[in-house]
Amino acid sequence: RNSIRDPRFLNDLLKFLADNTGSIFSANKIAKYLRSQQIHKNVELILNYLSYIENAYFINKVARVDIHGKKQFEVGEKYYFEDVGLRNAIVGYKVNDVEKVIENLVFLHLKNAGYSINIGYSHGKEIDFIAEKNNERIYVQVAYLLSEEKTIEREFGNLLAIKDNYPKYAVSYDAVAAKNTYKGIQHLPLLHFLKTFD
Repeated sequence: RNSIRDPRFLNDLLKFLADNTGSIFSANKIAKYLRSQQIHKNVELILNYLSYIENAYFINKVARVDIHGKKQFEVGEKYYFEDVGLRNAIVGYKVNDVEKVIENLVFLHLKNAGYSINIGYSHGKEIDFIAEKNNERIYVQVAYLLSEEKTIEREFGNLLAIKDNYPKYAVSYDAVAAKNTYKGIQHLPLLHFLKTFD
């Protein structure tokens, strides 16, 4: 069956993207998910459709790079929606998705501020965003809440593992818990972050 005339394929592809906003995945993982929905499409077709959706300004693909080796990984990227409202229209608003939405908002703010953006990978640890503009760089980690010690250790620890001197930020929704710095890393409430880096 021709996929162009297969709205269920496109709908399920968009649903997968919406459910996995901010998650690393590959076309193979999408194909496996679609098979579980009784939709059998090959990886090449899925990659083509991801490209079509991106060119239609529905989504943004963000590549993953090794911070130290400067190497870009060929698989395992993230996708963010150009408009969070489009994402919510596909899967509905879910309270449990708030961290995904926050991460999407941070991505959009950096993009609209003119940064080129990658996902960072350093010694087995993920950095949500490496953003570069005017030959300068910032690192950004995103979390819904940074009130639990385990979350603090993970988010700040990933940034502390980077040994260069570029600015590092942890962005979270909990404005009350936000501190000015943590071991030299700036902790910013989401609303404050969205008013900066323009």
